[in-house]
Amino acid sequence: MVHIGLNAHLLAGGAGYRSAGIHGYIWHTLAHLRAAAPDGWRFTVLVGADSTASFDGLEIRRARWNTASPLRRIAWEQMAQPWSLGEFDLYHALAFVSPLALSVASVVTVYDLSFMHYPQVLPASRRLYLRLFTALSCRRARQVIAISHSTARDVAASLGIPPEKITVAAPGYDAARHRPLPPEQVAAFRRDKGLPERFWLFVGTLEPRKNLPLLLEAYAALPRNERLPLVLAGGKGWGYQAVFEAIERFHLENAVSLPGFLPVEDLPLWYNSAEAFVYPSLFEGFGLPVLEAMACGTPVLTSNVSSLPEVAGQAGMCLPPHAAPAWTEGLRRVYADATWRAAAREQGFREAARYSWTETARQTILSYQKAL
Repeated sequence: MVHIGLNAHLLAGGAGYRSAGIHGYIWHTLAHLRAAAPDGWRFTVLVGADSTASFDGLEIRRARWNTASPLRRIAWEQMAQPWSLGEFDLYHALAFVSPLALSVASVVTVYDLSFMHYPQVLPASRRLYLRLFTALSCRRARQVIAISHSTARDVAASLGIPPEKITVAAPGYDAARHRPLPPEQVAAFRRDKGLPERFWLFVGTLEPRKNLPLLLEAYAALPRNERLPLVLAGGKGWGYQAVFEAIERFHLENAVSLPGFLPVEDLPLWYNSAEAFVYPSLFEGFGLPVLEAMACGTPVLTSNVSSLPEVAGQAGMCLPPHAAPAWTEGLRRVYADATWRAAAREQGFREAARYSWTETARQTILSYQKAL
């Protein structure tokens, strides 16, 4: 019998583990892991003391510590955890870092290297921890899991990890949730939110990496009769002031709305309601909103860098993230070209179909088999 331990302490804190980003990736991977595994394999999921996580066919082991805060989690990972791992044949660090004192074979998942390429995103102490310990963890691991081919190439180039040691396990999406919705349901949602019949949508944290000032510059260059209302949805991250400054500078107060963070359960309705989804990010480990928008039938404009062309495939209009004129022309085409919008919608369904959480779990199991 193979016994695998999985560090899932980022799920600590109850229902929050269902949210997007790393938490969502971990939760969905674990939810599909048992079905993808060979018979006889045993899994123990290590979580924080306050976690309410449970998964069919997986044992949950709660720590004595509350590890909800980053400092407590790091202390637990490096000082308390290593002494309880001897029973495992393989240890999976589900987010960047494994213990220095680890005595068993390991696999580590890397989502992106933004802490190297965009270091301002984290406080100096956490940035240093990730930078040093992720590199060490990847070099010591028997296998590294990357969430996109772009991240895999970055891990190989930036951390010196041999490509043959890296497995790509891309995220999936909830096909029951992210899909075209009935027109009457979408129309009712628009009325309830006071949304116009036609608008463009961005979803993501308001931070410099999302490149929203450039999008606003490109948008402002359009004649008013060739642009739709623009919705920038998402919570305020670091450096979000630049977004508000750009809105004021380009006199877009009446054209741009910022509804704030959107509940996960509402996202499919937002995607369905928008005429196009715009995502001008400078750097993404995967770019899950692009996948979710395509699955809902929403045409996508996104950047032609990092993982984004990989996710959008032949469906998205991929544009250089530093060229505002290119984004102006892209938005103009999206506004006027109904034929392109229809073709992008249909191709988006085909591109989205390449991804599923079942395949994520299958590739994760494959990485375990290589490591063993």
